[in-house]
Amino acid sequence: MLKFLGGRSWRIAAGSGAAAAFIALGAPPLSVAAPAQASLPLKPYATVTSQNGLNERQYPSTDSSVLGTLKYHDQVRLRCKVRAQNIAGDDVWFLLRDKQAWISARYVVLTGTVSYCKDVQSTPLTYSPEAADAMG
Repeated sequence: MLKFLGGRSWRIAAGSGAAAAFIALGAPPLSVAAPAQASLPLKPYATVTSQNGLNERQYPSTDSSVLGTLKYHDQVRLRCKVRAQNIAGDDVWFLLRDKQAWISARYVVLTGTVSYCKDVQSTPLTYSPEAADAMG
């Protein structure tokens, strides 16, 4: 227990702990670190809810090529969304931010807000000759 005596003086009761000792000695208070958390992607992102995983598609359709697979609870950053093929009552598809691939919204939980792709501004290099050279 701490008892304030005026000015910067404190009396420490026995067993009050190291933090109280620092305060009593006039040292700045200790900062308490937050518990470590797994690093989350920047918003918006999606978390896969399908126990079987989720296919990343070339286009927003199950008829298009599978480019990769996400596992249950994987988290991916999202660029934008479109309305396309209806999957079990959900016609929204997300374009991934870090890969030119699409995932169905039916099998993910969204964190954050995703704009429609028509509303997302492209950068000057998106359709430039330099971008075409970089993509091969």
